[in-house]
Amino acid sequence: MRVVTFGEIMLRLSTPRHQRFRQASTMEIEYGGGESNVAVSLANYGQDVSFVSRLPDNDLGECALRSLRAAGIDTTHIVRGGKRLGLYFLETGAVQRPSKVLYDREDSSMATVSPGDIDWDRAFEGASWFHWSGITPAVSASAAEVCREACRAAAERGITISVDLNHRSKLWQYGKSPAEVMPELVDYCDVIVGGSFEAAHYFGVRVEDDSDFLSLAKALGQRFPKATRIVTTLRDSISASHNTYSALLWDGTELHSSPTYQLTHIVDRVGGGDSFMGGLIHGLLSWPGDLTYALRFAVAAAALKHTIPGDVNLVTAEEVISLMQGDGSGRVRR
Repeated sequence: MRVVTFGEIMLRLSTPRHQRFRQASTMEIEYGGGESNVAVSLANYGQDVSFVSRLPDNDLGECALRSLRAAGIDTTHIVRGGKRLGLYFLETGAVQRPSKVLYDREDSSMATVSPGDIDWDRAFEGASWFHWSGITPAVSASAAEVCREACRAAAERGITISVDLNHRSKLWQYGKSPAEVMPELVDYCDVIVGGSFEAAHYFGVRVEDDSDFLSLAKALGQRFPKATRIVTTLRDSISASHNTYSALLWDGTELHSSPTYQLTHIVDRVGGGDSFMGGLIHGLLSWPGDLTYALRFAVAAAALKHTIPGDVNLVTAEEVISLMQGDGSGRVRR
């Protein structure tokens, strides 16, 4: 079984040692992005995964490509073109000071991708799962069109489609709102990950109590009848350094829940949702008959990501399962 993810990989520039932008004289460089981060997680778990995107034909585009290949990801269906690689700048928060992200993605290779640029017949050959997120159609009108093209092609082939709704208010700047774009795309999806904010602002789906996920999931299930798995993550941000994390999954009949992890002394929370998504896809593929176990795997994977600097979750399936089994002591393994 092969998983295909589609989105933008960017150059991440982050301040070292929790410095503010105005303090930093150097920046730490790496490559990452929502859907590429999911692909890295899946490759770490041994899944056959392809990442589809558009990169500039220059040195930075080549570096991004090599970072994906080094992670064991198939890059055959990445096309080259456009002017530049998208950038984002991260000021990592601590204690009561939140992290801050600044985007520089205008006219990036993915922002200027066009329908027809990607051969979806080839990209989906042998694929069983396709994943995208709400970040991609937020980048530009043309990226939204290509995302629609991909969803349609995947649905025609009977491929399972998942979406992380992933609202990014700073990105929807091209004249259309999420409510005008997202409903048609989510109609194609079998697995939806999101919360009450996205449900209300994207689809006009509201419940009396935002904490009542069961009512929300049932309402989303009526709005999107193709979706058989509706999932939300529950993060309580006590401070930038201390969060709690858990998740719920509705399968149309039963509500599945995970344990709650206390994430103290967070190293880097960026990519936490992507690590959850990668864990969820792996869990649903590996244990389709045990949805609670699949959900627990996803939450444990996300918990471990918060201990790792950078965008991507560099853990194995064995490490995740060890945490699920109660080994969260952090003792040195010799």
